[in-house]
Amino acid sequence: MKSFVALGVSLLGFSSHANAAAVNVERMEMSSFGTRNTIEQRQASTACSSTGNGNGPNSRNCWTPGFTSSTDMYTSWPNTGKIVSYNLRIENTTCNPDGGGERVCMVINGRTPGPTIVADWGDTIRVTVRNQLQHNGTSIHWHGFRMLNKNIQDGTNGITECALAPGDLKTYEFQATEYGTSWYHSHFSHQYGDGVLGTVQINGPATANYDVDLGTMPMTDWTYETAFQAALKAKANAQTQGGPPQADNILVNGTAKNKNGGGSWNKVSIQSGKKYRLRLINTSVDANLLVSLDGHPFQVIATDFVPVEPYNTNYIQIGIGQRYDVIINANQTAGNYWFRSAADANCQSSAAREGRAIFTYAGQTVADPSTSALPNPPTGCFDPVTTPKIVKNVPSNTFAAQSKSMSVALGPVSVQNNTVLWTVNGSSQIVDPGNPTIKYVAEQNNSFPKALNLIDVPSTSANTWTYWIIQQATGAPPIAHPIHLHGHDSYILGQGVGQFNAANDMSKLRFTNPPRRDVAQLPGSGWLVLAYPTDNPGAWVMHCHIAFHVGMGLSVQFLERKQSINLPAPGGPWYENCKNWASYQASGKAIYPQDDSALKRRWPALGSEGPMSEW
Repeated sequence: MKSFVALGVSLLGFSSHANAAAVNVERMEMSSFGTRNTIEQRQASTACSSTGNGNGPNSRNCWTPGFTSSTDMYTSWPNTGKIVSYNLRIENTTCNPDGGGERVCMVINGRTPGPTIVADWGDTIRVTVRNQLQHNGTSIHWHGFRMLNKNIQDGTNGITECALAPGDLKTYEFQATEYGTSWYHSHFSHQYGDGVLGTVQINGPATANYDVDLGTMPMTDWTYETAFQAALKAKANAQTQGGPPQADNILVNGTAKNKNGGGSWNKVSIQSGKKYRLRLINTSVDANLLVSLDGHPFQVIATDFVPVEPYNTNYIQIGIGQRYDVIINANQTAGNYWFRSAADANCQSSAAREGRAIFTYAGQTVADPSTSALPNPPTGCFDPVTTPKIVKNVPSNTFAAQSKSMSVALGPVSVQNNTVLWTVNGSSQIVDPGNPTIKYVAEQNNSFPKALNLIDVPSTSANTWTYWIIQQATGAPPIAHPIHLHGHDSYILGQGVGQFNAANDMSKLRFTNPPRRDVAQLPGSGWLVLAYPTDNPGAWVMHCHIAFHVGMGLSVQFLERKQSINLPAPGGPWYENCKNWASYQASGKAIYPQDDSALKRRWPALGSEGPMSEW
């Protein structure tokens, strides 16, 4: 595979929407489909206005005047002027979510998952994070949010900010230009596996009607040892091509029963004749999940932050970091039904137990169900080929000449004492939590260490497209990798098994309104082809969301239109956090050496450190 960068350029018409409440930004559109979107939006807006409908059970496509499910939220969103504020306190404690035994945890405001951030489309979200951990830094990433022209709010230590030292605080502020379901989590080491995470619900229109919003349902694998301990074992096992330790359980909404019957199932009440929206989120460290509800197929209305044309399915495969908004029709015989969340063996995931919840119809006594799983579970590990509600095309005429490859492999890295690590194009990423990429840019320092795995995207226009063929190297472990791109939705042009061959596989790629999302599966022993336009200046990381893998270096970063990045104000809070981190490191109180990538972190072994430029 070649490891160089080139860009596909397509100059196309701009779309526009005449609405005084909209915030318009520069964004490329395929003109033919832009017309369709504009007409559909106007028709939907007129229909909502003429009936006087707001967003209700029979008019979920409507939102506020001028905004519907047909509004292109890449270019327009409400400007509510409303600020939604939260305070998050991260601290050490112990927890016992499934009754299997107390262990060390890191929690937010005394609980895990932490508080759900709830806002409306177009609100400004302001969150102050206080790090009360004794011996750990932290940073909070707002998963899936574009952070348009707000790169330094992304919350990725070592790239967009310095890590937050113990005792320090930081206020994140950004506008919810998208709506739907997501989560926030620590991007510092494996902390989110020990509890530093929470969910996000951005209220907005929908592509199908429902009666009641049940809110978010996070699901995660759980180990009785800490995530840090599990990560050390995963790294040690990798030296001999072994797999990670198996999870002990799957938690649903933060709870489960253990193998001895202790703990409790999550319980949900529904009423006959009603339709319910449920927001599913996989917040696992290592497990892709297979999810279903006995007797009740799902109607999918959104994947990640992308509204889609509704479709029905018995099962959903949810990669780590992915979200699915679904509608459940409570039209079965009143009783108790199992909700199932299992580690997905099709995606090479495993856990000792299956996660469960109980859905109970109103008027029935809650009890363990006797229901059976739905038929026709999936047999592969691929993202569904969805149809996004807002049509976006990708230029195909420059793909063959401009697309570039990334090779994903597991093997010894010479500059890391031949430690076996995950690599992209032969390099295993390491970042410095105290010297982020944005600091290099602010100082006009282009001497980026090789270990940053930085790809400088020399675009000067939001109309420039990049294309990436991500390929599992021959001989790499046949493991599915959920690939998460910060700052953008990926346009998923195709996925497949084996080695990508342009002559044979080009016809399989989708350029007309392909699926979009911010986490896409790279199949085991297979390939994934992504595209995105360079319409959001910043330093954006793209990484496998299996925490053990990104901790072992499976990550790159794109430095996009660096001349247009909104940099932190000199002497402001951003620099103060960096100063506080440096003081903490110099104080002798930082008792844990960095032993991973810092995005889930790693330094070289103690005593072997050379200059970072050599890593």
